[in-house]
Amino acid sequence: MHFETLQTISVNGCAQKPNDDRCGATARLAWVIDGATDMGPPGLLGQQGGASWLASTASNAFAATQADDVEATCHAVFTHIEDRFERQKTREVAAPWEVPKAAFGVAQLTSHGLSVAWAADSPILHISGQDVRWCTGEPDTSAEAADARALGPGIGAAAELPQAVLDDRRAHRARNGHVALSSDAKASSAATRFAHHPIAAGDELLLMSDGFASLVTDYGRYTAHELAAAVRSEGLGALLHDIRTIEREDADCLRYPRFKVSDDATALWLRVGR
Repeated sequence: MHFETLQTISVNGCAQKPNDDRCGATARLAWVIDGATDMGPPGLLGQQGGASWLASTASNAFAATQADDVEATCHAVFTHIEDRFERQKTREVAAPWEVPKAAFGVAQLTSHGLSVAWAADSPILHISGQDVRWCTGEPDTSAEAADARALGPGIGAAAELPQAVLDDRRAHRARNGHVALSSDAKASSAATRFAHHPIAAGDELLLMSDGFASLVTDYGRYTAHELAAAVRSEGLGALLHDIRTIEREDADCLRYPRFKVSDDATALWLRVGR
C-alpha cells in the first residue's frame, strides 16, 4: 500500500507573519508539524524564528528518513533535530522558554497496517467508508481556551500580547513536562505517543495542525464525522474559508477565547492506494 495525496493546504494566520506549520508525504509516510509561536524575537538561531526553524528541520528530517517503523522514524528525526540545533544555534539558551517547541502528527504505512505518532495537538483522522475515528486520540484544546479566558477577555485581539500575559505564556512553555517536539531528543521521545491501527486500500487520512482542527475543537462547527463528509464534498479550501469566517466574525476573541485571532492552519488529505 502507499499514500496518494488528494489535497494539501497550509496558510499563515496573519499575512505579516511567517507560517510556522509544515506538512509533507512520501509513499509510506506523512506528517504535519506545527511550530509553537515564538515567545521573543529571533536570535537563538540567527534571524530565523525558533518555531519556523524547528518545523522546517523536522519536516526535512521526516522526508529523508528511511526507517521501516514509526518508532525508528521518530528516533531518527529527534536525533537529527538535536544535532542540527547544537550545530546551528548562535548562542546558548538564555531562558527555558526560548527552546523551540512544536506539535506534530505522523502516519506511517507498514506491513502490519497503520502506525501513528504524535505530540500535543496535531490530530489525525482516519476515514474508512462511514467509519470515522481519531487515530491519535480525540483532540482537546479546552485547557488553552480556559487559560485565554482566565487571562482576560479578548486578549488575543491585541496586536501584541500584554507583558503579563506574555510572562504567563513563557512560564507555561518553560514548565517541566511540557508535551511537545523540541530540540532535545530525549524530551521529544518522552512527549511522543504511539498507536497502531488496521488500514485498507481506499481508506483516507486527514492530518491537521490545531489551526485547522479548530473547526471541531475550538469552534464546534463540525463533529469528526461531519468534518470527514465536508472534506469529501467541499475540499480543504472551503473548510479553511469556514475557519477564517468564524474568526473574522469573532475578531475580538470574546466568543472563542484564544491568544490570537487566527492561527496557522494546515491539513493534508490522503488516500491509501494498493
